[in-house]
Amino acid sequence: MEKTLRVACLGAGYFSQFHFDAWERIEEVELVGIADRNIDKARPSGHPAFINLEQMLEATSPDLLDIIVPPHTHLDTIRVALDHGVKAIICQKPFCASLAEARTAVSLAAKAGVPLIVHENFRFQPWYREMARSLAAGDIGDVHQLTFRLRTGDGQGPEAYLSRQPYFQKMERFLVHETAVHWIDTFRFLLGDIRAVYADLRKMNPVIAGEDAGYIIFDFDHGVRAIFDGNRHLDHAAENTRTTLGEAILEGTTGTITLSGNGALHLRPFGKNATRTLQEPIAWRGFAGDCVFALQRHVVDGLLEGRPFENTAADYLRVIEIEEAIYRSASEGRKEGV
Repeated sequence: MEKTLRVACLGAGYFSQFHFDAWERIEEVELVGIADRNIDKARPSGHPAFINLEQMLEATSPDLLDIIVPPHTHLDTIRVALDHGVKAIICQKPFCASLAEARTAVSLAAKAGVPLIVHENFRFQPWYREMARSLAAGDIGDVHQLTFRLRTGDGQGPEAYLSRQPYFQKMERFLVHETAVHWIDTFRFLLGDIRAVYADLRKMNPVIAGEDAGYIIFDFDHGVRAIFDGNRHLDHAAENTRTTLGEAILEGTTGTITLSGNGALHLRPFGKNATRTLQEPIAWRGFAGDCVFALQRHVVDGLLEGRPFENTAADYLRVIEIEEAIYRSASEGRKEGV
């Protein structure tokens, strides 16, 4: 792999702005093209714009393709990229339209010897990286439980989601497939693999197709539990509710770590009232603690320096398996082993 990576992006929808900005800030990267079926969305970036993937790949010969389009297009896009000799691929979540498609994509990339990374960026948010550091340091002793309360405040009324991501209204699987999947991955990053799930999901806004509130309990080894408590109708205390999307509390035998809506982390020792600040709130550039940049920087370092990747698509299959178990649990009203 050359020192300068030639990167091309497929998709110029709402979230792509964070991808483009991050690539532009990585010194070793040259952003050589952006493709979108509505080419007028790709042109404002200032980079070469193309109306379809094949045209862009033939014209630019990128080392890496960044896929920023909906899940039903992922498998075909990965096939085309591999056929054109792309050396590495990053693909946004949700990854592929089904577990079967995701497994096929992983198999195709493995046969081609091409790294395939899922753009699951929440584990790269600075507050979760600091939580992981604190856990490794033993700051809270033996972990008992982790709770995250999702409170985006954007789900009320007939206009919900239309201004930013209108396709949310039509997703038959919404809260878990589109949103809670972030915490399936993040909980695994912090606490290890998930052994069982129990889910109680509900749809509160009648204008959307899928569920938009619910509770999920995750079982880990050694009796550790995590709870995802999601409600997109309610909010939390934050100048920007999209910074953390909610609040978290991580509890252990010798201390408790709390995450506030501004991205600050505080540690309270067991039996004490005073807290110690682990991370101050910062005016982060980009999305949610600049986690898009952090993920893309991680992939570039992996490609150029031979470092191992987090969130390989092969490992991410486990996240999709757990997601499927959550929906089965909600449907059948029982705990599901995974």
